[in-house]
Amino acid sequence: MLFDWSDAKARYNRAKHGVAFEAVTRFDLETALILFDDRRDYGEIREQALRMIDDRLHQLAFTRRGHVLRIISLRPASRRERARYNAWVDQNEQSDV
Repeated sequence: MLFDWSDAKARYNRAKHGVAFEAVTRFDLETALILFDDRRDYGEIREQALRMIDDRLHQLAFTRRGHVLRIISLRPASRRERARYNAWVDQNEQSDV
């Protein structure tokens, strides 16, 4: 999978959230919880994904541009996002039984 981002946005993201956009290469999008961000009209479809990077849950905001993912934000997940992700994992584990 190919990734793209604004260098200025990447610097801002690292300063604000302490996460480099390059860490997205360790983010397994295939097994992530993916949600559509429809809070407002962005002029494009935006998605949010929750998945572990190393030992910490992260939230990835992105948009798809052909075969490229344009990274908008990558940060540690909030408490509410962690709860939502854990509920999703629990639900999937129960359905596998």
